[in-house]
Amino acid sequence: MIGSGGQLAADLTVALHGDEVVGFARPELDLRDADSIARALDPHPWDVVINTAAYNLVDQAEKDPADAFATNAIGSANLARHCGQREIRLIHFSTDFVFGFDSARATPWKETDPPGPVSIYGMSKLAGEYAIQTYCAQHLILRTCGLYGHKGSRGKGGNFVETMLRLAGTGNPVRVVGDQRCTPSFTRDVAQTTSKLLHTSAKGILNLTNRGECSWFEFASTIFELAGKKVDCQRISSAEFQAPARRPPYSVLSDDKLSALVPALPSWQDALARYLNDRTNK
Repeated sequence: MIGSGGQLAADLTVALHGDEVVGFARPELDLRDADSIARALDPHPWDVVINTAAYNLVDQAEKDPADAFATNAIGSANLARHCGQREIRLIHFSTDFVFGFDSARATPWKETDPPGPVSIYGMSKLAGEYAIQTYCAQHLILRTCGLYGHKGSRGKGGNFVETMLRLAGTGNPVRVVGDQRCTPSFTRDVAQTTSKLLHTSAKGILNLTNRGECSWFEFASTIFELAGKKVDCQRISSAEFQAPARRPPYSVLSDDKLSALVPALPSWQDALARYLNDRTNK
């Protein structure tokens, strides 16, 4: 598993407990360096390579597009070429950010819908998808959305849930964007379903998120409600928030294709309640 230090990789390691899992962090395997990939992977006869590594600093990517493309596009191409030449199955995680051009969209995106990213990050991830499809016949690209897990995301300094709970403790109003709709997804649920998919012949592109949809404002409000926090949560627009990178106004992903293969994931509300319950009982 590549990107073993991340929040998704942590839950995947648990979910794949019945399989032999070897994790590679960036010092051991750098996707940007094809020779690094070969040195790390060639000593073992792998059946499956899972890639959770990515450049995921969405706003920073607008300033440093070369860094984003180096990992998400060129790095994905390097890994896909390596796996394709050796006939290794490649499981790769992508993102809802490959969509976003259609501001009037109000129905979940299917895997067959044409993508149209609106940020450098989204463009780099889409380029990575194309590279994987080109170089590795045995690929499964899993598009997910709004990941949060107990390990947090070290590169981002925590996940959205932990950020909201930290802000709740300040006693100040919390301003959250209310005009972007998506499906925040618990890494434990994503990991457990990924484990099931490994035992199927699924290939191509597959959406993998919790069920339902909400705005980030609705998600934050539910976090505060379930955590028993009284917070002045204020709904603002994307324009008011003024993030450097544009976000998809609607990036809910359809799970129709997924549910034909394995049981669909629980709702985002159910996932959030379990996350908070686990956090309380630690």
